[in-house]
Amino acid sequence: MRALHRVGAGGLIAVLTSALLVVLPTAPAAWAHGASTFPPSRTYSCFVDGLAGGNGGNLNPTNPACANAWQQGDSFPFWNWFGNLISNAGGRHREIIPDGNLCGPADTFVKFRMARQDWPTTALQPGANITFRWNAWAPHPGTFTSWVTRDGWNPDQPLKWSDLEPTAFNTVTNPPQNGSGPHGSEYTWPATLPANKSGRHIIYSIMQRSDSPEAFYNCSDVWFGAGAPPPPPPPPPPPPADCSVAYVPGTSWNDGFQAEVRVTNNGTQPVFGWTVRWTFPNGQRINQGWNADIRQNEGEVTAINMQWNLRINPGQTVSFGFTGSHTGTNNAPTDITACGVPTAAATAAAAADTTLFTPVIHRLRELPALLATLANTTPHHHH
Repeated sequence: MRALHRVGAGGLIAVLTSALLVVLPTAPAAWAHGASTFPPSRTYSCFVDGLAGGNGGNLNPTNPACANAWQQGDSFPFWNWFGNLISNAGGRHREIIPDGNLCGPADTFVKFRMARQDWPTTALQPGANITFRWNAWAPHPGTFTSWVTRDGWNPDQPLKWSDLEPTAFNTVTNPPQNGSGPHGSEYTWPATLPANKSGRHIIYSIMQRSDSPEAFYNCSDVWFGAGAPPPPPPPPPPPPADCSVAYVPGTSWNDGFQAEVRVTNNGTQPVFGWTVRWTFPNGQRINQGWNADIRQNEGEVTAINMQWNLRINPGQTVSFGFTGSHTGTNNAPTDITACGVPTAAATAAAAADTTLFTPVIHRLRELPALLATLANTTPHHHH
């Protein structure tokens, strides 16, 4: 089986300065995006809180801790609640994550490290049997391990390794993907909570992939026993996304090709965050990409919005492109879907386009918009 690889958009600065595409190295992809939905992780809780406050529009967190994190700027980690990860962890969690950074190991999620007692909190009963639920945004095999904070830990200080009980209370490898949640399919498995716990604690969970060194990190704020703060109201169901997507072939040569994908919001509400998926029918491989975070596993391709183009207003179209290689046949995909988890409502179009455009002309045409975006975008570390 061919190794998974990622085609990032990290060459944007080089594109602006030289109007040339950057060849990106092969690296492990962040395909196993996901997070705990019960007990809900801090990132997922704030995303849900923002949905409830936004009433179908942009996120508008009302929980004090989530609102404070939102007001610090850079909304990307809210929309990317499932991507709290380190790409090259390889099981070296205690070695590479310093004390205080456990809830947000990467700089992108630094705001979720804050020591506060007003994060959204889930009431649990000590010793109870529960069902863990983990969103399988992009599934992969691996091991899920959960610890709980020790008695006497200090919730007014950022979480440290020494705050955790020395032994994990739950470990499971390759749990079944048999659940369905409000944001896609979920892994589920039974667990017994630690007994003799009371009051405020954090359940700290790590998902370490077995097919990659990548690992995901979750802090779930919980309260054991009586006296738990009231749960937040459930969010309203998000309005259904009405998107169409067109795969537009561009220039093709002996063993290579260029293509563009256009995503259009046909609905009446803005789309916040989008994902495009398709399968290449002839074994094509993507080598370079721009304006999306593109990952490929064999013929299956997933493209996720970048920070600067996650919003698509009604009637607006966003596009991204790439160059790739083929072995003689280069048919367009016919199963392309857009906006979120693939649904029958997503319209697919493998549109033929004989326009010959070069990477240089294409980049120069977008240069004013890209410069304006960079001027108004808070820098962040991107995986």
